[in-house]
Amino acid sequence: MTDFRDLSLQGLWKNNPALVQLLGLCPLLAVTSTFINGLGLGLATMLVLIGSNVTVSLVRNIVRNEIRIPVFVLIIASFVTIVQLLMNAYTYELYLALGIFIPLIVTNCAIIGRAEAFASKNKPLASAYDGAMMGLGFTAVLVILGGLREVLGAGTLLAGADRLFGDAAKNWTVVLFETDSPFLLAILPPGAFLAMGLLIALKNMIDAKLAARETAPKEKAERARVTAET
Repeated sequence: MTDFRDLSLQGLWKNNPALVQLLGLCPLLAVTSTFINGLGLGLATMLVLIGSNVTVSLVRNIVRNEIRIPVFVLIIASFVTIVQLLMNAYTYELYLALGIFIPLIVTNCAIIGRAEAFASKNKPLASAYDGAMMGLGFTAVLVILGGLREVLGAGTLLAGADRLFGDAAKNWTVVLFETDSPFLLAILPPGAFLAMGLLIALKNMIDAKLAARETAPKEKAERARVTAET
């Protein structure tokens, strides 16, 4: 029986594709100059993950083991093409902003990794949920990183929201502070490396505190047992 709660924890925190597996870092660091860019690429990646996981799960008993990887890549490339055409048709400005990083979703190791490690061994529903959680975890990191860099670099948030949500989102931009000289370190790629390092450090610190909290009662009980025996 599939443990959907465990799949959620794995995708969002314990085995997050970006923070733990450190996969897909090239597009993650390159396009997260704004919140909307990160959200757009994250949603595209999540759709590809869900679609490819379900398809791989459906054909897992048909495809021969010797050719499974090329077949998985073809499936992923097909879904990337679908997402790329949809973005070209409905979110053209965002499509131009993300550029080459949309077709490069094909080479994202997180997607082929989930197809091989999970979807090829599980049923479609569980595979779809795993793809959704892994995609959501990846999207969350993209959004946090993009929002942090946009706020520090330009003093705004949700700039260009109309590129993803249409004309109704033109007034969604939040101006936190105005500056004549943007903080270039946050906007340029070196800022992405620094911000990513801070996010990974923060997660590791939280994990260490959680682990210490879990082991403290066991250590206390063990000390009490040893004291009682002596």
